[in-house]
Amino acid sequence: MAKKSLSIIVWQEGKWYIAKPVGIEVASQGQTKEEALQNLREAIELLLEDENIKLPTTFKNVQLTTMYA
Repeated sequence: MAKKSLSIIVWQEGKWYIAKPVGIEVASQGQTKEEALQNLREAIELLLEDENIKLPTTFKNVQLTTMYA
C-alpha cells in the first residue's frame, strides 16, 4: 500500500485547539494540540471506516498555525 501524506492545520480559538485536515470535510477540537489531533484521528477513522484505509498511529510534522478572527 502506498503511503499518502495528509496536511493538517491546527489553530487555537480561545482555550481550544482546532484540527482540520486539508481536503477532507472533518474537523475536531481539544484542550491541547495533542488532544485535538487524537480527536481528529478518531473522526477520520470513523469517516473512512468503510474504505479499509488505515491511518498511522501518530501524525508527524504537524504545523501549528496561528489564526486571527
